[in-house]
Amino acid sequence: MYRKVETWVDVVAMEHRILEFWKETQAFEKLRRQLAGKPKWSFLDGPITANNPMGVHHAWGRTLKDLFQRYWAMNGRDQRYQNGFDCQGLWVEVEVEKQLGFATKREIEAYGVDRFVEMCKQRVRKYSGIQSEQSIRLGYWMDWSDSYYTMSDENNYTIWAFLKKCHQRGKLYRGVDVMPWSGRSGTGYSQMEVVEGRRLVAHEALFLKFPLRGRPKENLLVWTTTPWTLSSNVAAAVNPELEYVRLRAKRDGEIYYFAAENLQYQRLEREFKEKKEWVEGVPKLKTLEQIFKEQGGYEILGYLRGAEMVGWEYDGPFDELEAQAVVGGYPFIDAKVALSGKTAHRVIDGGRDSRGAATVVVGEGTGIVHTAPGCGDIDHVIGKALGLPQIAPLDDEAKFIDKFGPLTGRHALVPETVEWIFRNLKEKGLLVHKELYPHVYPHCWRSGDPLVFRLVDEWYINMDWRDEIKAIVKQIKWIPEWGQERELEWLSNMRDWMISKKRYWGLALPIWVCEKCKAFEVIGGREELKARAIAGWDKFEGHSPHKPWIDEVKIACQACGGAAHRIPDVGNPWLDAGIVPYSTVRYNTDRDYWKKWIPADLVLECFPGQFRNWFYSLLAMSTMMENVPPFKTLVGHALVRDEEGREMHKSSGNAIWFDDAAEQMGADIMRWIYGRHETTTNLNFGYGVAREVRGKFYNTLWNTYSFFVNYARLDGFVPEAARTPVATRPDFDRWILSNLQLTVRKVRESIEAWTPRLGALAIETFVEDLSNWYVRHNRRRYWKGKDDLSSRMAYETLYECLETLNRLIAPYMPFTAEEIYQNLVRSHDAAAPESVHHCGFPVADEALVDQRLSDDMAVVQRLTNLALSAREAAKQKVRQPLALLSIGPTTEPEREAALRFKAMLAEDLNVKKVDVLAVGAPSPTQVSAKPNFKTLGKRLGAKMKALQEAIAARSETLAKDHRAGQASFEIALGDETVVLAAEDLLVESGAPAHLAVAEENGLWMAFDTTLSDELRLEGLMRELLRRLQVQRKDVGLEIEDRIAIVYDGASPKAREIFARFDALLKEELLALDIREGDASGGAEHALGGERAVVLIRKAG
Repeated sequence: MYRKVETWVDVVAMEHRILEFWKETQAFEKLRRQLAGKPKWSFLDGPITANNPMGVHHAWGRTLKDLFQRYWAMNGRDQRYQNGFDCQGLWVEVEVEKQLGFATKREIEAYGVDRFVEMCKQRVRKYSGIQSEQSIRLGYWMDWSDSYYTMSDENNYTIWAFLKKCHQRGKLYRGVDVMPWSGRSGTGYSQMEVVEGRRLVAHEALFLKFPLRGRPKENLLVWTTTPWTLSSNVAAAVNPELEYVRLRAKRDGEIYYFAAENLQYQRLEREFKEKKEWVEGVPKLKTLEQIFKEQGGYEILGYLRGAEMVGWEYDGPFDELEAQAVVGGYPFIDAKVALSGKTAHRVIDGGRDSRGAATVVVGEGTGIVHTAPGCGDIDHVIGKALGLPQIAPLDDEAKFIDKFGPLTGRHALVPETVEWIFRNLKEKGLLVHKELYPHVYPHCWRSGDPLVFRLVDEWYINMDWRDEIKAIVKQIKWIPEWGQERELEWLSNMRDWMISKKRYWGLALPIWVCEKCKAFEVIGGREELKARAIAGWDKFEGHSPHKPWIDEVKIACQACGGAAHRIPDVGNPWLDAGIVPYSTVRYNTDRDYWKKWIPADLVLECFPGQFRNWFYSLLAMSTMMENVPPFKTLVGHALVRDEEGREMHKSSGNAIWFDDAAEQMGADIMRWIYGRHETTTNLNFGYGVAREVRGKFYNTLWNTYSFFVNYARLDGFVPEAARTPVATRPDFDRWILSNLQLTVRKVRESIEAWTPRLGALAIETFVEDLSNWYVRHNRRRYWKGKDDLSSRMAYETLYECLETLNRLIAPYMPFTAEEIYQNLVRSHDAAAPESVHHCGFPVADEALVDQRLSDDMAVVQRLTNLALSAREAAKQKVRQPLALLSIGPTTEPEREAALRFKAMLAEDLNVKKVDVLAVGAPSPTQVSAKPNFKTLGKRLGAKMKALQEAIAARSETLAKDHRAGQASFEIALGDETVVLAAEDLLVESGAPAHLAVAEENGLWMAFDTTLSDELRLEGLMRELLRRLQVQRKDVGLEIEDRIAIVYDGASPKAREIFARFDALLKEELLALDIREGDASGGAEHALGGERAVVLIRKAG
């Protein structure tokens, strides 16, 4: 039989009980056995980085993943239930470095790469275990004994196979390029990675002059935000089509050339005004005109085109450095450049980018761009195209190398270096102006240090096969739809994929380079490596394919027979996650099994960065491996912010850890927040949001369940197989059951369309209708006992609603659904499935859908809300009965609905009579129009009196036309016609004093608020009844307890209330006796000038 349920549930304690229940009963294991051999539904998990405990931002995606898996399980689909852990890469290395107190790569190597790598493995094992437990706490059902790890041999060797295919197609190469580089981590970043670390900061920027050779006291004016790169300047780029000014500065009498439009250009004006993308404390940027005026003024001598400047030569700011004198570049000497005889420090045509846009434009600088091909991305492209020398000044710690004079050994970005450069330029007379400049600058997305751009040699995949990937992209369903366009845009603009990292913990790139002829080969797997090995296999045997053990293995070069060694680099970590459709689904060992599960039906991850990261690597690697989509549908969700919409950061104090949220608000509350949110918009998460969900939805659901169980327990009701036919049940029962089917239909449609929010909102609407409409209007039916037919039908209907509703919420709130199921169903039906998650998901019974009934009840709900607004406006509480409610419908369906539920409207709105009038019956509200003197007074002057009289004659008609939306009105004033706009008329409305009226789109409802003595007395009785119900609860009585009431000190009208309404009060309060007597210790009630002391105690 049902267990009694309190109206308040400790969600957290309940969830821990359910976790134990699932564990003891092996609920998940039994589900897997139940689904084995059934039609398959394939989900491919994007691996979570096993590096720290989960935050609440991780829980959004994991909630949605679990929701979809539970839904398809309840629809009888077999699944793999494999969670993934991302294990390798800098994110783990940085944390281990912190743990060891290391700041440089040299310290790692002194410590021992083998020991360091083992510590990385240990950290992954530790936090994968923690995240597994946290996911279990979330209610995330996975086979936690079979998670995949991207550090596994299988994963690494499968990537080797991918890279071998790339090499066989001629797509793998070693190249020299300028790459974003972390001096802290000592490694470069691919194009896809650097976007993740962009951050708004303020850097010291400067304007300086480059003296022109052969033009005494004439200079190019240039600007830079990276002063360290001036050490490696080789050119100054202009736009041939721009107009440049020749300006003499009074500061030194010298001539400066720069883009004419830049003189008065308002630099970052909008950003400063709106304080968007602006750093606090940074002053407004000055125009060049302001700078020159503050330094004594200027005069303009003339103008010329940029094309006329191309070929000019100038003295560089650091020509004295030894590196600047090396012919052909430094430290990478390009023999072709050296032989070409092309000199540095020339004015060049900046040209255009790959999309045809000019690289030199008017903007924040001067229209002359300082160019250092060894220090900048675009500079490098320009330098290669023009055959310019490339000077690369920095080592892997972002410190200046030899041949850079006093700069050698200094870190490029530390304030001391920047200040030295400013001071040196000032001493040379080259510094014109220094300023703080706010801009978005790339930082290491894991360690947080600012990046530099460094000329390095790395390994790349040539992505000239992007059209093949695009063809795969177009075969996939993208949620949201614009995701496809974004992915295609990324593929169109991306450069070659840099796959190498100069680090330690990661994929060992399977590239072996011959020590003799320098040819390289790619090994495709463990067995191939073993067969090719000529040395070191014995030292590697028994180890995972990681540094340093894999580096012991040498192979014979197929080109010359010499010994080849593995390159020291590790792989880009997105290779690790991109291969999982192959490495985790038996691609290498059971191709038939793989074909059954791939392409997966779904992948789901946070989308802002994954278009260029995981989604991209999945698509690219699958295209290369088998030229098939790795998945059929992709669902992306946005970001989790704090309640004020700010990014969550531990350093800001606004981050919420998963454990804290789960143990304070409960996992199911968290899951409902995620399940009901629109996936394409950021979610503002916090405890206030949780309280709102708890108060507006969860408590309503729970209290409805509690109401049913507690009354059914008292009456001994249990549902029977043979129930009252729905067709014979009252309208109200058939209405809620019809709405239930519509809700089931909506929830199924929304989840299968990958939009669970719409299903959650449909559930919320149904719970509101069930609790605050159906139960509230039918409450008395549950007090009559199970033997009463009306009562039994009410119990049956509410049970059917709750049982079906509980299965609807199961994927969203698995703990709550299980708790309810065990009491609502299993307590009286031992043959029912052991867990709600072993049950089938509801399917709408279309035979029970009565759209006309649903439409009629929707009308009644609208009528009720409108009528309540009329009561509220008239300050008439619903507990005060009124004599008459008149309804003026606008359509025949409205009228028929009002007539059908006339009795219910009377009871619900506490009115003695409801009068439903004919369609179009005139409203009792009187409307009138009068002229707006503010808009018409000056215009019409002396004609205003005549206009006022003319409007008064047509007042009601004009007012109604105005309310109907008419935009203009013609008013005849004698022989003249005046045209008035809508704003020229003021419309007023009012009803007779005894009526409370509300109107909406022509529909009106009017209460007669005249109160007779009888109505006043009944109103006092209803207020007293409410207070006594509260008192009954406050003294600790159970809902089934019968009571005795004694009242004392009653005023005459209070005494009359007890006498006249004795039977009603007894029925409502479950009172066996109401009498006057000694009410000592009772509660005093004062209402409307009347009073009584009432004592309530349990009867018997």
